[in-house]
Amino acid sequence: MSQVEIVRKASSQSITRANLDNSSAREASRGTAGRFKSDKWKQIVRGSILPLLVLVIWQISGSLGFVSKTMLPTPYEIWLAFYDLLRSGELFRHLEISIWRAAVGFLLGGSLGLVFGLLVGLFRKLEHSVDPSIQMLRTVPHLAITPLFILWFGFGEFSKILLIAKGAFFPLYVQTFLGIRSVDSKLFDVARVLEFSKFKQVTKLVLPAALPNILLGLRLSIGVAWLGLVVAELMGSSEGVGYLILDARQFSQTAIVFVGIIIFAIVGKGSDSLVRILEKRLLKWRDSFNG
Repeated sequence: MSQVEIVRKASSQSITRANLDNSSAREASRGTAGRFKSDKWKQIVRGSILPLLVLVIWQISGSLGFVSKTMLPTPYEIWLAFYDLLRSGELFRHLEISIWRAAVGFLLGGSLGLVFGLLVGLFRKLEHSVDPSIQMLRTVPHLAITPLFILWFGFGEFSKILLIAKGAFFPLYVQTFLGIRSVDSKLFDVARVLEFSKFKQVTKLVLPAALPNILLGLRLSIGVAWLGLVVAELMGSSEGVGYLILDARQFSQTAIVFVGIIIFAIVGKGSDSLVRILEKRLLKWRDSFNG
């Protein structure tokens, strides 16, 4: 056998091995993707068992008359009320107003909470002068301050947005402050050795290390903003999901009350899920226990 033939044979063998390796890698990746989808479906099924069981027991109990339909309507009656509101367009109108109020209030309160948390966390003198007052205001409940907001700002949109912003401010402030103060001090020694400027220390060191706390504060802040929205719309409003609940309660339309509660739960869960997706993308570097 000549040298040329030996080279050709060796190259063909290497190409064959490479093709086999590539096909094995593709099969392994397809197998991994398949297992991931299977695990995802298993999680969905496991998470659906309890709610479905509760709905079935609830429907059977209501249909057999064990529970008063005025006090606790069946899931089917709630679905009919939801369908009627959906078909008339009334649900979308109220939901649009509520989402707008919650978004504006959250952006105002959350932004201020993030800024104040950063400043108070970075500067100890500012902490001594500002943090005690903020911690005192944090303990004041929504319902206690609502009469003052009505007295000062009336029943208009401004008072509702401020009430939502008040609730959204504190979780993000506290978690941002705690996140900054939990940064390992040894990292600052490394930053000084690398001659990082103050701006670089904040952007490259403090914020990435505090990001888990900040995102947790974001999730808590969104949840409290929805609670503030309920209080704001119940204190005096002519539009919004809270008004829909209040109006239905006055006419003993319990099914519509449940529709409003479920809408709040679904939209709140959706916004929380968006933050969790953001959390997964921004915290890929974190190697934490997953249970």
